[in-house]
Amino acid sequence: MKHTIHRPRDKSLGLLELIAIALGGMVGGGIFTILGISVSMIGVYTPIAIIIGGCIAALAAYSYIKLGLYYKDEGAAYSFVKKTFSNSRFIAALIGWWVVFGYVSTLSLYSYTFSSYAISGFDFSDEGFIRKLVAGAILLVFTLINIWSVKGMGKLEDIMVYTKLVILVVISFVLINNSQTTIPKLIEDNTEVTLYAILIVSSITFVAYEGFELIINAVEEMENPQKNIPRAIYSAIGLAILIYVVIAIGAILAISFDDIIANKEYALASGANKVLGHWGNDLVIIGALLATSSAISGTVFGASRQMSIIAHDGLMPKFLAKRDGNKIPTKAIWTMAILAFCLILSGTLQLLLEFGSITFLVVSLIITLSNFKIRKETNSSTVLLSIAIFVLTLGTGFILYYEFLNEIKQMFFILFIYFLLTLGALYYSKK
Repeated sequence: MKHTIHRPRDKSLGLLELIAIALGGMVGGGIFTILGISVSMIGVYTPIAIIIGGCIAALAAYSYIKLGLYYKDEGAAYSFVKKTFSNSRFIAALIGWWVVFGYVSTLSLYSYTFSSYAISGFDFSDEGFIRKLVAGAILLVFTLINIWSVKGMGKLEDIMVYTKLVILVVISFVLINNSQTTIPKLIEDNTEVTLYAILIVSSITFVAYEGFELIINAVEEMENPQKNIPRAIYSAIGLAILIYVVIAIGAILAISFDDIIANKEYALASGANKVLGHWGNDLVIIGALLATSSAISGTVFGASRQMSIIAHDGLMPKFLAKRDGNKIPTKAIWTMAILAFCLILSGTLQLLLEFGSITFLVVSLIITLSNFKIRKETNSSTVLLSIAIFVLTLGTGFILYYEFLNEIKQMFFILFIYFLLTLGALYYSKK
């Protein structure tokens, strides 16, 4: 029998708002974050890695959609695992702590990227402390917006997301029209890139598609979930792949790899300034600020509701479960923002990127395993689920192996964070 939460709904969010929330989460932390790191590793093959990363995301999304329609629970990943493995509070707590901190890391990533672009034109753009303060300020702004109103957040998300899409399309075609080289020439100069390197980057870029699952968190506030959940998720992933690929092609054709690599935090703005002049730089910055802003807003919206659900079940501190008269989880929203700012103060761009990718690959793998367990009830394909399990396991292994070979200290830091999260989950599961 289906386990469905029956609660009055304020159906504020339609299909366009849902797509906006997902695209806000994906595109904001996506191309503006991964471009510099990807080009430094595989050069001209960046668009291929982006497409593979999108296919991995689509495979992961399959189980999110099936379980989302089956359970209809805004707790999303956490609730799916809790109900599928109902005899283990520890597994439910573990997935809850991991996925919430995954959102914290992506919030940090988006805020850091916003700040990098916002101050890129000033003399103090390389001042790390100022960059982190600006990141904290934008976190505060969207914390207050999310506390203000669900409807207000949804409409603001529409404006930001669809405006930034127009700007990104303009940027892409202007860069392509100002090409400084050709794809065949770049391939000729990048003969040392291996398939292994491309697959590693594909796995690392998985975080660029994180955001589609935020739609599930809004199940209590959406219209017609049965139709809108799959439509919104697959539409958002398809649009994100298209946007990323077009921008990546424009960037690698118009901007030298040296410029992209040297300015990883704001690669597009730096390159556009040299290729297109001051107006091009300004246009890229506006697009980046809109993109990262909508990412922050959408992530705070969905993740805070998941945190509230977990706390309501006693697997996180109880105060996080409290909601105001409009059912907005204000305590959870504030906590997400504070933790994200703490991570900004202690982390680097690459650390935040890889932490987010590993977390969501592992969480997506667990979600897929959950769906596999009840595949008959959710009417899911055994073949498709088996492929998804293999691909997600492989992707996680690729990132960890890369970290082991190249960033051993960073790998130990990530593992230490997971250890602390596991202790928290164990403590609350035993209470």
